[in-house]
Amino acid sequence: MSESVWVGVDIGGTKTAVVVSVVPPDVAGRIEFATRPADGPEPALRQIRDGIRGLVAQAGAAGIRAIGVSCGSPQDRVTGVIQAPPNLPTWVDVPIVSMLADEFRVPCRLENDANAGAVAEHRFGAGRGVQNMIFLTMGTGLGGGIIADGRLVHGATDSAGEIGHVRLTARGPVGYHKAGSVEGWASGGGIAQVAGKMVRAEVARGRATVLSHLLENNGSISARDLAEAAQQGDAVARRILASTGKRLGEALAILVDIVNPERIVIGGIAMRLGDLILNPARRVLRREALPHAAAACEVVPACLGERIGDIAALCVALGF
Repeated sequence: MSESVWVGVDIGGTKTAVVVSVVPPDVAGRIEFATRPADGPEPALRQIRDGIRGLVAQAGAAGIRAIGVSCGSPQDRVTGVIQAPPNLPTWVDVPIVSMLADEFRVPCRLENDANAGAVAEHRFGAGRGVQNMIFLTMGTGLGGGIIADGRLVHGATDSAGEIGHVRLTARGPVGYHKAGSVEGWASGGGIAQVAGKMVRAEVARGRATVLSHLLENNGSISARDLAEAAQQGDAVARRILASTGKRLGEALAILVDIVNPERIVIGGIAMRLGDLILNPARRVLRREALPHAAAACEVVPACLGERIGDIAALCVALGF
């Protein structure tokens, strides 16, 4: 290979991946390592730089076209500074763009991971072919990215799409440091809170559920546990997922009324749970949103799967 490559860096609290590509979204080389935020940013930054050099050499590339970094917020996208995201609390004001641009003498860009994921699904995934799309990251937390008239919406402070912070109920599970928020009701962390409370209540009523053993042994119940139990016919698991789906649908109705998208693409948990959680959400969306806006919008799981972080980082390198 003698062509120049695009470089993507996907930084998460658990792991960081570095990828190179000649023609995105195809990946020509990839490394992954533990981020270990407790050790501070320097060890991971060193591995990022070494990884880029190693992958470019391994690919026999003529050079680097650009580097894209996808990372959680808060961050300053314009100046290229990571500002201690919740999953990277020791990464305080890390000027990653200038670091990599100075090191490799190529353009480097930084973008919020939810926005980068929105662009990735829009260009290469479940959002292809539409001009107005919302992407939700339904993982441990819940973030969002908005594509309007074919373009990513950043907002005045790069905070557009943060539906997870919206309060749905006066009280409820905590997410985004706010009780009753969308993230509290419809993220992995929120589902665990709801499941624990509902399972304890069901057991107190004398209703059997396989989830009670998981709660007793592990101290919590994950979305994966719920999916497996629901697929085995556990009635309590199905009720928990239906409840979560309804709250998700309330949030989707807000988004549909405000943004009027053609498609809402949901990643993470929604890819694993599928219609168990999306069908209740779709029903509430149709009931709550403006009828003509709801009719024009479909709700689908993301389709890039585990590749989305890699492809999102490459999309940042490509530019929007």
